[in-house]
Amino acid sequence: MSKFEIKEDFLLNEEPFKILSGAIHYFRVLPEDWYHSLYNLKALGFNTVETYIPWNVHEPKEGQYNFSGQFDISGFVRIAEELGLFVILRPSPYICAEWEFGGLPAWLLTYKNMRIRSSDTLFIEKVSRYYDKLFEVISPLQVDVGGPVIMMQVENEYGSYGEDKEYLMALHELMLKQGVTVPIFTSDGAWRATQEAGTLTESDILTTGNFGSRSKENFQDLKEFHESKGKKWPLMCMEFWDGWFNRWDDPIIKRDPQNLADDVKEALEIGSVNLYMFHGGTNFGFMNGCSARGRKDLPQVTSYDYDAPLNEQGNPTEKYFALKTMMKQLFPDIEQHEPLVKESMSIRDIPLAGKVSLFSVIDELAEKKVSKYPKPMEALDQQYGYTLYRSNVNKDSDEEYYRVIDASDRIHFFLNENKLATQYQEDVGEKIYAYPKSGDNQLDVLVENMGRVNYGHKLLADTQQKGIRTGVMSDLHFITDWEQYSLEFTKPLSIDFDKAWKENSPSFYQYSVTLDAPKDAYINTELFGKGIVLVNGFNIGRFWDVGPTLSLYVPKSLFKEGQNEIVIFETEGIWSDTISLASEPNFKKI
Repeated sequence: MSKFEIKEDFLLNEEPFKILSGAIHYFRVLPEDWYHSLYNLKALGFNTVETYIPWNVHEPKEGQYNFSGQFDISGFVRIAEELGLFVILRPSPYICAEWEFGGLPAWLLTYKNMRIRSSDTLFIEKVSRYYDKLFEVISPLQVDVGGPVIMMQVENEYGSYGEDKEYLMALHELMLKQGVTVPIFTSDGAWRATQEAGTLTESDILTTGNFGSRSKENFQDLKEFHESKGKKWPLMCMEFWDGWFNRWDDPIIKRDPQNLADDVKEALEIGSVNLYMFHGGTNFGFMNGCSARGRKDLPQVTSYDYDAPLNEQGNPTEKYFALKTMMKQLFPDIEQHEPLVKESMSIRDIPLAGKVSLFSVIDELAEKKVSKYPKPMEALDQQYGYTLYRSNVNKDSDEEYYRVIDASDRIHFFLNENKLATQYQEDVGEKIYAYPKSGDNQLDVLVENMGRVNYGHKLLADTQQKGIRTGVMSDLHFITDWEQYSLEFTKPLSIDFDKAWKENSPSFYQYSVTLDAPKDAYINTELFGKGIVLVNGFNIGRFWDVGPTLSLYVPKSLFKEGQNEIVIFETEGIWSDTISLASEPNFKKI
């Protein structure tokens, strides 16, 4: 067992210890690849790995917990320990991290009068129950009981959100109650306003700063804040931003490798550093976050490559080698090794095996739920994905118009299975003109949740409830009697591809490829419009032809020797008779 302390320096077994850390999120990297990423961190000469812990994957439904497979946090930490790495855990209820709803579970939104990220007793009650399960797993991993965990964080960048000290104290007390004995810290912007709002210095909780440049100025700000509270704490950048995340329809963001190495060197000459990110990984499934911007929010892409030292696949980049050279110059005695590199494969023109319209198979894929008025996703016990809303309307005149009132995020509107409109955030609510037939007409609205915001005041906005929140109007009245189908794609699908397919309708496209020796690959999506890809039943994430990414990463472990099924669910009516696997990602010039 070891002892880790915070005094005027970080001390490991009473000796000064400079934290050389990199962020790797276990939930963005499949378990088969954890060793690869962690080894490459250790090979660079680093001594610590940091990870957030997202509440929404560990309690996906209220009262149902998952700490296995992709979300086996203990397994990830133990591999780090085997490689000789220490671990920093950030088990905040909220993590930001460009992750769906900042890691908060969407089922919290069903509690209308509860205020998240606050001292609201109901919110604290929900956190406390989750912590009962979480800390059963992570408390035994602490360094003073034989594990590798040296520090844990309370909340996350709270100074950029609130100043509810009762809330921070409640979380701190919950952590102590759960047996946390390693030092606890907060993480905020380095300037005084965020430090003051987001910290608990009166409880001797270390404050750290987040930045990606101007280390001297930022560390000086942090030092002055410490001194204003009578503290002589070590300086640490808990998130040294070495790249950045990407949004749909925006250019890829890059940073010069040597510029990064120089800036990290400046930081390491003053204090300790955690590179955010070291390996970004992938927002598999529907777990991408969303940036809050005015009326129109900006969802982030599936790839969380982040322009990090390891690329999305986990292989070293130019940044990795620039950092390696700098580290050896700064710390001549540091132990470094050659990094591991994974192979990729390329297969062109995999033929289409089948196609079928969503409307033909919807009753096989989802349970029908009936209500007088349409309900938002969360009220349907759905968190993510798509919801199909269906009703029947009579013809009242030759030309009519409909309006979808208060819905998020993106809708396709159909009458008798013919698409009449696609509306995105700023268009939802506009008139949709139609020419119904005599008698009954089938009205369908497919709504896609494109990701809840992960940062800022909109965490509290009504728009974080997805689906149709108010209703659908015909002329001046609300339509009643709705059927609702939830499509979360969390379970293997049994799709009958012999049923009818219709042009310009949301559809499933099936491809089959036989592999003798599977490797990593990128599925090229440039010939498709918008949707998701399932590889042997696993949802690898969203694609969209607006770019900047036009491919999706597939880890080797999702493939198998022999026959592999790739199913594309596409909503725009843009598809291809073939797909291809590539050895490198594909980008759109924006």
